[in-house]
Amino acid sequence: MSGVPGAGVHLPVRGLLFDNDGVLVDSEASVTASWTRWAQVHGLDAAEVLEIVHGRRAADTVALLVPDDRRAAATALIDRFELEDIAGVTAVPGAPELVAQLPEGRWAVVTSGTRTLAGARLSAAGLPRPAVFVTAEDVTAGKPDPEGYAAAAAALGLESAHTLVLEDSPSGVQAGLAAGCAVLGIGERALGTGAPVVVRDLVGARWTGDGLALPADTVLRALRPDG
Repeated sequence: MSGVPGAGVHLPVRGLLFDNDGVLVDSEASVTASWTRWAQVHGLDAAEVLEIVHGRRAADTVALLVPDDRRAAATALIDRFELEDIAGVTAVPGAPELVAQLPEGRWAVVTSGTRTLAGARLSAAGLPRPAVFVTAEDVTAGKPDPEGYAAAAAALGLESAHTLVLEDSPSGVQAGLAAGCAVLGIGERALGTGAPVVVRDLVGARWTGDGLALPADTVLRALRPDG
């Protein structure tokens, strides 16, 4: 990591691994609406459910809340609700401009969402789907397990250490760090994670060909590599 006071931060990497929700797409309203409906059906406190959903596969959240014999039906229901509540999903500020700069083969999406849901949210936000698209169905263990990010780096032909994970949730940041990737936190929620660099959003982020340049006015935290 390099930076000049007042001039922002440059993160030297060869590829970018994006989480989807909260990083590329703003699906907060959709997530709140669908999981609130789901909680009401199951007689659960919606606020408590919403505390644990971010960064997890839906099936993993359901497994924490519903008995085994009801999990398949409960997972199918939240999958349906999330697709029904797709309206209103928008791009995170700066995401379309950054993605448009990236060459094919230099970026991937690694999401806890299903392939259908994640694809629908990208489309709703007007964002393209990359060639490397790792979703809930592609891993045996969801975040914070590093499997998804390690698989995405390998699919790009890169070592994990040469990639940058962009994440907003504690479980996603943990997954990226465990995979051996550099990690950039997105949004204020990421200030509560172990991400050494955190930005407000992706406005002004620029792909330099050998890394990601971040303008000073979006940086919320930038720790030196030695802590």
